[in-house]
Amino acid sequence: DMGFVDVARHLPQVMENLDTAKRAIREMMPDRVVLVDYPGFNLKLARYAKGLGLKVDYYIAPKLWAWKAWRIKALKLYTDRVFSILPFEPAWFGERGLEVTYVGNPSVEEVDRELERMRASGEDFRSAAGLDGRPILAIVAGSRRGEIAENLPVMDAVARRHPEVQAVVAGAPSIPLGYYRRFTDLPVVEGRTLRLMANSRAALVTSGTASLEAALAGAPQVVCYRAVGWKWAHDLFTHILKIPYVSLPNLIAGPIDSETRRRVNAEASRTGVRGCVVPELLVHNCTPDKADALLAPLLEETPGRKRQLEGYRTVRERLHTDSSAAETVARMLRNS
Repeated sequence: DMGFVDVARHLPQVMENLDTAKRAIREMMPDRVVLVDYPGFNLKLARYAKGLGLKVDYYIAPKLWAWKAWRIKALKLYTDRVFSILPFEPAWFGERGLEVTYVGNPSVEEVDRELERMRASGEDFRSAAGLDGRPILAIVAGSRRGEIAENLPVMDAVARRHPEVQAVVAGAPSIPLGYYRRFTDLPVVEGRTLRLMANSRAALVTSGTASLEAALAGAPQVVCYRAVGWKWAHDLFTHILKIPYVSLPNLIAGPIDSETRRRVNAEASRTGVRGCVVPELLVHNCTPDKADALLAPLLEETPGRKRQLEGYRTVRERLHTDSSAAETVARMLRNS
């Protein structure tokens, strides 16, 4: 996903791409238009295609349960079918009058392919990455510079309290090593985040798809999302947020109804922590002391570590389908 500044900087290119896509649709006049993710762009394209009288399908439903719920009106008006990759979404959309079909989650397939490749090749990640024999602590600080700047200093401070493990930073695509060096001198491994998490004893993860990948890879984690560290920002954040959790493992494993949201917000106000499978520390609550208190039990064979791994099994069960998400969508398109 792109942040606001990224979108503003690339706006001319985005508008040019939108014009190119519209022109291609107008010239081809296909039987059906299939839009994939990226709602800010694709909902405009859906409106255009529907205006030409074309059938429009949308794969990877926009996360309207988290923000911009008003976009559901556009989905209703300009799409014929919507396919979801998160199992709780059909019920959420259904309550608001839009039929959505869950087709599986591509992260499950991606993680399992990577794990199988590792087993088949016998690759020694630790040796290939130049690491020593200590257990690994994965540091996954996000994919955007702003996220890294806010979260990596907290994660670095926690890692330094645990010399018994080797902390390794997952390098994000397009982020140069020099940028990480502003905040840490920990080893940075680029392009191998899944392998890093699969070989880690535990992880500190900025919320996003990486939190789900860590769960699927079996790495117990603490979710950290600092952003601005002021309490008023946290209060505003939780007021705007329409869901009780921010991390995908928690959203998949637990209900997201309004009563759950109220209960979770009340507990978070008291303790600073939210989460039903993985602990979440948001905004001003994301401090080295609190993150360390939650991480430390995950580094040992404790009941807390065991509970989290059991929660991961629930996440996998709820994501399970008999075929890949893309194959399911393709089959449904062929049969329509």
